[in-house]
Amino acid sequence: MPRFDITVAGELNLDLIFYGLPLELPPERELLAERMMLTLGSSSGIVAHNLAALGSRVGFISLIGDDPLGQIAVQRLVEARVDVSKLRRSAEATTGLTVILQRDGWRNIITYLGTIAELTLEDLDLDYLADARHFHFCSYYLQRGLRGKVADLFCELKRAGLTISLDTNDDPDDSWDGLSEVLPYVDVFMPNAREARKIAKSDDLEEAVTRLSAMVPLLVVKLGAKGALAQRGRERFTSPAVEVQMVDPVGAGDSFNAGFLAQYLHGADLPACLAFGNLAGAFSTTKAGGTEAFRDQASVAKFFRSASAALPSK
Repeated sequence: MPRFDITVAGELNLDLIFYGLPLELPPERELLAERMMLTLGSSSGIVAHNLAALGSRVGFISLIGDDPLGQIAVQRLVEARVDVSKLRRSAEATTGLTVILQRDGWRNIITYLGTIAELTLEDLDLDYLADARHFHFCSYYLQRGLRGKVADLFCELKRAGLTISLDTNDDPDDSWDGLSEVLPYVDVFMPNAREARKIAKSDDLEEAVTRLSAMVPLLVVKLGAKGALAQRGRERFTSPAVEVQMVDPVGAGDSFNAGFLAQYLHGADLPACLAFGNLAGAFSTTKAGGTEAFRDQASVAKFFRSASAALPSK
């Protein structure tokens, strides 16, 4: 039996979120925010943390700096019972940081890459990553030191018998290239609607779904307030969003991924996987940031127990 249900390799950083900002940010002025939150960020870190909170055995590899930002991020993963025994530290580079200026219905996202761009294939223990049933990878375009070797990484893990999921997340350069060598190894591709259109080079979501679903066995597209869809060959599955009292949407997509994959690894059918993903995404928004809602196990259990209609069916 593998040591882990799922392994994750990728970026690890904190999110610094500001709320209640002025509508305009004029230069050379002292401007005030109404409140802030410093919380575990990074798509890889959020997925790993929330998968563990949902009961999965998670192994995680990343590269951080030898600094307080990295220490806090790692401590959050340890508290969630994510295994970080193979995590690397750099004495030269500093841990990355994302600053989010949260507005009413939209946000600015500014990331300092730091160690995010420094992680390489040589930093990864492939035997450790392969000691699992499944491997998840995200933030493809941020991981500049690893991006050119992702196909090699996926190839090795496929040879070891793992299934693989991928969420590229946003591309700061807006080029959306480089996936042709990667997607042949992917079992579950998990973009949001905007990313799907960008990657497929189409303004029409249906056309994008048609193109991308022809490249992978299972395409899962996050649709925000419209829920999510899954396309497997000619089969289409949809699931509506879950209404909750939202604090912010930070990390909701990553939390959806965690919920979907938790049930996928339990052998649930696709409607149940989608429904559980939407539950996890919605639950994430009930507190600031992508992991704060998942830090209290009692709250996690209560929320998901009350939503029994979305529990998996085999």
